[in-house]
Amino acid sequence: MSVFVKICGITSEEDALLAVAMGADALGFVFAPSPRQVAPTIVADIVKRLPPEILTVGVFRDEAPERVVQIVSQTALIGAQLHGSEPPAAVKQVAASVRFVIKGFRAGSPAVREATSFGADCILIDAPSPGSGELFDWSLAAEVPDGVRLMLAGGLTPDNVADAVASVQPWAVDVSSGVEAAPGRKDPVKLRAFIANAKSVPLAEPRIFGEARPYDWRVDG
Repeated sequence: MSVFVKICGITSEEDALLAVAMGADALGFVFAPSPRQVAPTIVADIVKRLPPEILTVGVFRDEAPERVVQIVSQTALIGAQLHGSEPPAAVKQVAASVRFVIKGFRAGSPAVREATSFGADCILIDAPSPGSGELFDWSLAAEVPDGVRLMLAGGLTPDNVADAVASVQPWAVDVSSGVEAAPGRKDPVKLRAFIANAKSVPLAEPRIFGEARPYDWRVDG
């Protein structure tokens, strides 16, 4: 069993199809202010050309739940990643209308220990400065409660992702700047190496929260 891989910061159809061809399981599109921010109309066009089994996710930061749901619906995305200081009530409001919700937390945040109260399908642990591409102490991921799908982000690259997977045994890994040639533009060589290296590390079944197979959002979401 191998880790689920999400490639984030996709801004073009070319990079989206490249990531899928390389073996990515999920793609992230940033709607929050960022060098990788992309317009909903562009995302809608890209999503139409993707295989249905790819988990497509819109990334938001402290956006009104109604707006999150509107954009996800408008673009035909499957999921939403809430990467700000959203309270549990806001996350649950989004989850009521969106099939798959990822809630992002800063490593070391006291809120991580209360992750189950947010009602998200997956918890993402990022560096203290989210989106910075900085590494953090992976042992902090142990603060995520048992029984929660863990997605590891923050400073991952082709060179360190295998060590990260072996050490943390997360359900998924998430990368953006670590596979880029420039902000918003992916590097094919880095992309291929990252996905191959991530998936080269076997996962222990107990750390995948009792599942006998990789999570399938179409069945379990």
